[in-house]
Amino acid sequence: MAKKICDAHELRSLSSNIQKPEFPVEIGEMYEGERVRKPQMYLEFGGMKADTKWELVRTRKEEELTDARIIINGPDILELKEGGSYPIGILVEVAGDKVENDIAGVLERRLHYFLNYIQGVMHVNQRYDVWIRLSTDSYKKGLNSLEWFGKALIWLYKTSFPILKKVQVTFYTDTLQVSENLNAAMKIWTERDERARSLMDEDVEDFYGCIMCQSFAPSHMCVITPNRTGSCGSISWFDARAASNIDPTGPNFAIPKGKAMDIEKGDYEGVNKIVQEKSLGSIKAVSIYSMFENPHTSCGCFEGIAFYIPELDGVGIVNRDYREVTANGLTFSAMAANTSGGIQSPGFNGIAIEYLRSPRLLRPDGGWKRVIWMPSEIKERVKDSIPTDVVDKIATEADAKNLADLKEFLIKKAHPIVERWSEKKDEESDSLQSVQESIQPGSETIIQTPMLQLPSSGGFKIILKNAKITAEKIIIKRLEKDKA
Repeated sequence: MAKKICDAHELRSLSSNIQKPEFPVEIGEMYEGERVRKPQMYLEFGGMKADTKWELVRTRKEEELTDARIIINGPDILELKEGGSYPIGILVEVAGDKVENDIAGVLERRLHYFLNYIQGVMHVNQRYDVWIRLSTDSYKKGLNSLEWFGKALIWLYKTSFPILKKVQVTFYTDTLQVSENLNAAMKIWTERDERARSLMDEDVEDFYGCIMCQSFAPSHMCVITPNRTGSCGSISWFDARAASNIDPTGPNFAIPKGKAMDIEKGDYEGVNKIVQEKSLGSIKAVSIYSMFENPHTSCGCFEGIAFYIPELDGVGIVNRDYREVTANGLTFSAMAANTSGGIQSPGFNGIAIEYLRSPRLLRPDGGWKRVIWMPSEIKERVKDSIPTDVVDKIATEADAKNLADLKEFLIKKAHPIVERWSEKKDEESDSLQSVQESIQPGSETIIQTPMLQLPSSGGFKIILKNAKITAEKIIIKRLEKDKA
């Protein structure tokens, strides 16, 4: 296995005196949000086609690091085939006398910012879902080695955070090493997440906002609470608090909760005020814990999607790495189009996998008793957080691959959703009986629809939204214009 060690001596000065090194391409905030489409791509690291990928920041003692050192374990860009998708592991190690372990998660999420600052580089997602694309134009300009990526990261970290006295970056592209180090990274992320579970929303006065992804979704802002991790999965309430303290003008900031209008839904006056400001009025209100009423927006970095299955009145969960078709006949990528972009899409909610452990998971929508399908991998990961009376009643791809199979499974297991079907049926029956009793025999009933399109030619089309109608006869008449 090839191993390359590069020392960027020019980046070893004190942070206040660091000069921007020479790069083959431009680096700056103006390139944040730049998209590299497939026709423009030279190659990519991570993404859906790479089985293993990750990025991690760790704090160290100063004597444990060589400042401004870049290590490449495995083939470099020049040794990789154009158009390919490759595994990647990025380890950034930092040290300084004022560096505390609490800021590791904060610095880790900045990888998203900093890699996107490089012209011709697109970075999305985080932790074990990393996806990085390099454009052909930037490759031809000389961005042909991970050494340049390392230099950019070192320079950006040290100039953005003066408390960092030493920064060392290691890239793993050898498949075996990427996989081996992922296991260690997962343990570190688990420890961070477990700490964040010790708080409840009621225990704090402030929530936190994150607008790190507004370059991709201008109207999106993550509302981070003790009970709802950022949708990317990498920013907990503790992380956001630390980030706002060490970088007061950065993308993370405190949100005074203000008056609680509905704790169950997660409706707060203070949150709505900030949401309106940061979305420039595009989003008026957010119910933090509902996927149907004023749902939380998403950018595109979410780890998973909670999606409504109307045929069964239940909720499915799918993670980004699940590559098969879900029980509703759609793939993750197909549903992601309805979930991302900073818009509110009732029935589609971008979520972090850690949110599945929250005691407030979709609470106003039924919580776990509304969840009817999820991939077995994710179910196994969060199994200890699923209520024992429902855990075996939630189907996976091994139990149901389509809606017919899913319905059969839910009935067989007596999932709580089955009782919900009965309750709804009784309500509809009572409603129908009331309507029938109000209609006199032989009378003519006129139904005015909320949306009615009558073209001048070619017949007409009636569109009824969210309506159920039972009648012996419907008479539709074109109204004549009033005669002068």
